[in-house]
Amino acid sequence: MGEKRECEEPAAGAAADAGETCAESASFAASAASGTSDLKRAFAEDGALKTHVGGQALIEGIMMRGKYNWSVAVRTPDGSVYVEEHDLASGKDKNGWMYWPLVRGCRSMVESLALGFKALEIAMMHAFGEEDEPEGERKPEAAEKESDASGDRFESASEDPTREVLSGMPSQNPQDFSWKKDFGRPDTVIDALGAQRTLEVVSEPAAPKDAACAEQALGRQGQSGVTKQALDKSTKTQDKKDFLDEEVEFGKKEMGLSMALGLVLGVALFIVAPAFVTNAIVGEYDANPVWWNIVDGLLRVAVFVGYLWLIGRMEDIRRMFGYHGAEHKTIHCYEHGLPLTPENARSFPRLHVRCGTAFLIMVMIIAIFVYTVIPVNLLIDAWGVPDGAPKLLLVIAIRILFLPVIAGISYEITVKWAGSHPENPLVKLVLWPGMQMQYLTTNEPDDGQIECAIAAMQKVLEREQAEEAKQAAARPASR
Repeated sequence: MGEKRECEEPAAGAAADAGETCAESASFAASAASGTSDLKRAFAEDGALKTHVGGQALIEGIMMRGKYNWSVAVRTPDGSVYVEEHDLASGKDKNGWMYWPLVRGCRSMVESLALGFKALEIAMMHAFGEEDEPEGERKPEAAEKESDASGDRFESASEDPTREVLSGMPSQNPQDFSWKKDFGRPDTVIDALGAQRTLEVVSEPAAPKDAACAEQALGRQGQSGVTKQALDKSTKTQDKKDFLDEEVEFGKKEMGLSMALGLVLGVALFIVAPAFVTNAIVGEYDANPVWWNIVDGLLRVAVFVGYLWLIGRMEDIRRMFGYHGAEHKTIHCYEHGLPLTPENARSFPRLHVRCGTAFLIMVMIIAIFVYTVIPVNLLIDAWGVPDGAPKLLLVIAIRILFLPVIAGISYEITVKWAGSHPENPLVKLVLWPGMQMQYLTTNEPDDGQIECAIAAMQKVLEREQAEEAKQAAARPASR
């Protein structure tokens, strides 16, 4: 379910606590103006309300996810904000084991990837679809209008062959025809080109089921040449429509193919490539597995950082990173109990301690330790794996197989433990690499981007408030 609305700032809140709200907002604005780094402010200004709502930056939009639903807010080409929400079904009752420690991290990662692709598809459809659509539709419409106008002109000429469209006498001899002199005189043009003087407008008949019916229909018309052309045109139009329908279906398949291709490229870029380079630098894995895993892990982090820095130079990605910053500021604003307005959210840092970027960095750090303790050498000796490509392929395969385990451990550390104890000095040390990465994945947003984040956030909060009201109303009845 989606809706399109013009941007409006949310209400400022009740008048009773307006003074307290303004004072608190002013204090955060003063903190921002003091020159304190966003990293320090992200830890120092972490709100008392630790919300479970999380988000994801999109192309010209934001996706927010809560307990019961997820919503997408997209800035459309006309400047309005399109908001769409979807229910979020919980499988905890049927598949409780998927919410066990370690397992829930893998489930969360898969769900986030699936929702992310769906949200990105919605964002691209509304951020660019309405902008590109008219250009494609305008030409057929213009051609149709031009054809209708041309038909009207020819029809009027057939009603009164002697009528002059423009002043001046037409040339009597077709051989005397001149584009310069006779341009705009339909009768002269028709005679000079040897075309028929009358044009009967016929409706395009439905496509006959067989060739015999088609010939019979052509015979009844009496204008076999014209009607046959119309029939051929109708058939070609139908074929073209079917082809376009196939293109639409192919587009959906292409989206699924791009997801699979993205995963393959991710594995190739962040697992296979560092492993090949490490093998060339360090040598065979079983010669020095500890040093091999350290070099491999550092190369993986370097590739990841370089990748983010490189795509961050692109204009569209820079805009997306601005929406990422808007998401963090909006969540900060909500966690501090302030009304969700661009003015209030703007004063908060663009970094957040519970960002998914920290999770990705933690995955790469945890991977170094997990891969080091896996007894790969025992498998090499037991199976008699020879040196060279077979041994390297075994190492890569083990890395891919243990990715779910690494994701589960990283989720428990960054989301469940560190996210709940941001004031702990050890947590600050653990989250420091991920917080530094947010300087690459976030930019300072403008008010328009913050408005999108607020619109998506409000949809999630409204649903949660409605669900809480239902549960509160059901409690007295159950008693």
